[in-house]
Amino acid sequence: MSAVAEIHVEFAPELALFVRHGRRAGATPVVIDGVSSLGHVVESLGVPLTEVGSLVVDGREAPVSHSPAAGESVRVRAVERPQQVPGAPLRFLLDVHLGTLARRLRLLGVDTAYESTDIGDPALAARSAAERRVMLSRDRGLLRRRELWAGAFVYSTRPEDQLQDVLERFRPELRPWTRCTACNGLLKEATKEEVADQLEGGTQQSYDVFAQCRECGRAYWKGAHHDQLEAIVERALEEFAGDR
Repeated sequence: MSAVAEIHVEFAPELALFVRHGRRAGATPVVIDGVSSLGHVVESLGVPLTEVGSLVVDGREAPVSHSPAAGESVRVRAVERPQQVPGAPLRFLLDVHLGTLARRLRLLGVDTAYESTDIGDPALAARSAAERRVMLSRDRGLLRRRELWAGAFVYSTRPEDQLQDVLERFRPELRPWTRCTACNGLLKEATKEEVADQLEGGTQQSYDVFAQCRECGRAYWKGAHHDQLEAIVERALEEFAGDR
């Protein structure tokens, strides 16, 4: 009877939430089949490769395609921040569960596509690839799809923390008040007459400065919720403006 082939795998503390409790501290043995790549082994243990910065095998960095051999020691490092996404302008695609995050990124002028209905993982992955957008999701299965252009796990369920995490991880250029929070289109200045059909009587009397989306035509003005939105913008600019 042949001996079982094992490697020892240690995960960075930042990746602990993806693996079962027994693998969260130090190196633990993992049985290998002699066929699967190291990337496949890591994903089978619960960690999407979108969250892996590098794989270090016996002290040397190795590609995800590396075929692990019995006795090897593997360290799985987390993605370095800020994370660079080469090859395309930095822009995002969010799944149906991240609507508030999408609106807040658009508020900050970040190019953010969003699917308000569940179009399914294959369609989302295909759009990510076709438009070269970073897929943001809390769905680990979606983030494991090979056709993704790039992806990232959203670690929190709270929109405030989600925004902080994405801005800290990717450091996108911030251009507040330039995008439509409804459709992601670019805004232009507009006269009251141009948007009159969207204004109620009180708004027409109280406001004189307007913007309008070039794509969907939606009108914007400094309404009742402006102070709340202004606070979001100011916090983001204070912490992240000029970091890229």
